[in-house]
Amino acid sequence: MSEFFIYLQLGYQHITDINGYDHILFVVALCAIYRITDWKKILYLVTAFTIGHSITLALAALELIDYSTDLIEFLIPITIILTCISNFFHRSTESVLDPEEFSRVRYFFAMMFGLIHGMGFSNYLKSLLGKNENIVVQLLAFNIGLEFGQLLIVAVAITLSFLVLDGFKMKKHSWNLILSAFVAGVAFKLMTEKWYF
Repeated sequence: MSEFFIYLQLGYQHITDINGYDHILFVVALCAIYRITDWKKILYLVTAFTIGHSITLALAALELIDYSTDLIEFLIPITIILTCISNFFHRSTESVLDPEEFSRVRYFFAMMFGLIHGMGFSNYLKSLLGKNENIVVQLLAFNIGLEFGQLLIVAVAITLSFLVLDGFKMKKHSWNLILSAFVAGVAFKLMTEKWYF
């Protein structure tokens, strides 16, 4: 059981580590268009992301898939930038698509991008596991730790949005544009540093 908690803590620390801010940026980008009252939509969105990264985290940790680490490190900031771009068009998109259809599209892309992030998480996990053959418990604990960390990031992001929108009375669309532009700018810099081609 102590090993379970060690890996749970390692998963939590990995996603909340400021040095691994690419995953933090992605979660913030996912939350940027929502108010605190949209917590159900945020929960569904984060669950879709979790399903995606859980699948590839498990497959990669069990060595059932092979991929280029450099390519994944390059693709992760691209997922952030694409999420921010969709945020920019949030208001106009909802006038074309009904809100439920827009949400389904967003959930789908969160899950697809989660597949990429899961491979990024697995690089760290595999370095911890070494040659250990029985990794199911460690894999489960690490993934739960990631989830706790991810929920903390969501809580901070929506609390900040609450303070800005309700405390300072900023318009939701303006806050979305400011936050998404900031996140996209940082992600773009990260992408240029991880350039693959």
